[in-house]
Order: sequence, then structure tokens, then C-alpha cells
Amino acid sequence: MNISDAARTSGLPAKTIRYYEEIGLIRPARGPNGYRDFSDQDAHKLAFLGRARSLGFSIEECRTLLSLYEDRERASADVRQIARDHLGRITRKIEELQALHGMLEVLVARCHGDDRPDCPILDDLAGAEPG
Repeated sequence: MNISDAARTSGLPAKTIRYYEEIGLIRPARGPNGYRDFSDQDAHKLAFLGRARSLGFSIEECRTLLSLYEDRERASADVRQIARDHLGRITRKIEELQALHGMLEVLVARCHGDDRPDCPILDDLAGAEPG
């Protein structure tokens, strides 16, 4: 199948597929005309990568996960550890975002939002002491 067919089958844009080929995540065959010739297995790998990326796994994690997927002698513990590490990063990011949410919520509540020029939000961004 050509790249547009692989894109349609995998749900990934052709540009992403070209990038994945460039960095060695996928290696489609080349026809005599030099065009990419994707197999069903290539399309399946692309869909796998798309799903892994949608879950927030990094390119390197995707490379490792794809390698483990292809390795029938793998230990599921290796896959689980990658997912657990990623889950920990997501949890930390959620905590950071909740802290940011709380700070902004306080600043928005302190701002009168009227015609006066004083603004606790701008004061905080400027590092000024509240007045």
C-alpha cells in the first residue's frame, strides 16, 4: 500500500509516517519506482505507534514498546515498568497543573475586573507585593 493508504489505515498523517520512517521507527519496503510500499504489518505498527503517542509515550518509549511488542520472548514486567514510569510522570504533571489552577484561581478571585488600573494578576506576574 502507498503512504496515503497507510495513513488512512493507521489513522496517522502522512507527514507523521514520513517522520517515523526518518527516525527509524518504521521501515517500509521500496518499490522499483522508489515509492514506499507499506505492508499490512507496517500499517499495524503505525497504528500501534499512534495509540502509544496518544497515551503520551515519548518517541523513545514508543521505540522500546514497539521492540518489546515484536519480541515474543519479552517479559511483561518490562512493558509494565515503562507504563508505570509514564504513569508516574503523568501523576506529577497533574499535581503541578492542579497547583497552577489553585494559584490562578486565587489571583482571579482577587482581581476586581473593573475599570480600575490596579490588578493583582499583573502584580503577581511582575513579582510585586500585594497592596
